[in-house]
Amino acid sequence: MNITMILEMVASGGDRPVVTANGRSLTASDLLARARAAAHRFQGHPAVLYLSPSHLAYPVALFGAALAGVPFIPLNYRLGEHQLARLLARHPGALVLRPADLDALLSAEEGTEAAELAHAQDQDSVAVVLYTSGTTAEPKAALLRHRHLLAYVLNTQEFASAQEADASLVAVPPYHVAGLMNLLTNLYSGRRLVYLPAFDAGEWLATARREQVTHALVVPTMLARIVAEAPDGDAGTPTLRSLAYGGARTPRPVVEQALRIFPGTGFVNAYGLTETASSVAVLGPDDHREALAASDPAVRDRLGSVGRPLPGVEIEIRDDDGRPAAAGETGLVFVRGEQISGEYGGRSALDADGWFPTRDRGRLDADGYLFIEGRADDTIIRGGENIAPAEIEDVLVAHPGIVEAAVIGVPDPEWGQRIVAVVVGAGDPAEVRQWVKDRLRSSKTPDTIVFRAELPKTETGKLLRRTLLAELETTHA
Repeated sequence: MNITMILEMVASGGDRPVVTANGRSLTASDLLARARAAAHRFQGHPAVLYLSPSHLAYPVALFGAALAGVPFIPLNYRLGEHQLARLLARHPGALVLRPADLDALLSAEEGTEAAELAHAQDQDSVAVVLYTSGTTAEPKAALLRHRHLLAYVLNTQEFASAQEADASLVAVPPYHVAGLMNLLTNLYSGRRLVYLPAFDAGEWLATARREQVTHALVVPTMLARIVAEAPDGDAGTPTLRSLAYGGARTPRPVVEQALRIFPGTGFVNAYGLTETASSVAVLGPDDHREALAASDPAVRDRLGSVGRPLPGVEIEIRDDDGRPAAAGETGLVFVRGEQISGEYGGRSALDADGWFPTRDRGRLDADGYLFIEGRADDTIIRGGENIAPAEIEDVLVAHPGIVEAAVIGVPDPEWGQRIVAVVVGAGDPAEVRQWVKDRLRSSKTPDTIVFRAELPKTETGKLLRRTLLAELETTHA
């Protein structure tokens, strides 16, 4: 059993469009026929590398690789020539699909040998290789086997449960785990996928209206730009019932404003990693509404959480000695479940009991809501005290003049590390420092405030702390 089971099930149940891009659509039977034709072309290659933005041929290539029994590897097509060459060199002999190659996948006819491909790969074979974003280290090749992908889909979705007119707008890139899993989950549940190859906030809103989109997923940077594009209090997307956001920390003011401009939309905050085959925890629509309306600070604070574990997933917080932490205590986040891979090139990062170390720091409250405080490597140690940048960043973005903030620790001969806050916006540095000091204790007040026009980020909205730290160590050492 492999992921082609999903496409075969959908193709047997009807012949309506299942994917749309640039005004063209494919039905499930069209998609299956083209995937089978592609599989014959892919056989004989050790892998299929996809090097393009989202395209109508993206699902053809994914399922074609699965039918051919070879891994599918979507790469970041925006990488520089040197970085990309290093990744390509890791896969000698692989078939590389560039934009000019994709239309041929859509016009290929199914061969007579198609039936031989149906069971070319079992559930333990590698389905997809995704490179991690590499924001704190070199990108690693995370292996996702068919059983990991199927576990996520089958544990979180009900087959053909969507309404016939449902459509999901996908703007995240195809090399991101969310781009991959959005294809599989929407196809399985029966929602038509609408691809937006290049994100633009105005075009996103226009596409949502034109295609009568009911579901969508964005990363925090996208959400912030959509909010800025619709400042009049209503985004004008009456069909949009669900808007998921995730992939990086989302500033709480952005979430609160988004809830106001999408009044009829249910919001979902999803937390997951490449190695976990997408989300492991979700803050659902009811959680958002309850938190926004709550007078109890503990309930309202849940708006800054990533929710509770999904079915089939366990989450545990461990202290620095490896012992389970008490409710409310910050520690390292570990996850366990059928969908968790935690495997890099044949090397497993799972411990003896199957737990995967996310390398995130976080805490679980008494009701099981997970709060992520940042990467363990991001923790600032100032005078022997561990300080989570996220706590200071949340206070900074609540300042009326600040849109975004990143807090970094730079070397200091006396304190070990000094706190530098890099912010996007306007204001007086002394007043901003006082703003933080009034809300947090002195030891968490930034020593320096640096104003910038923008923060360095990946295309999926993750802060490039390595880049920022290198700049700060040069200019603020």
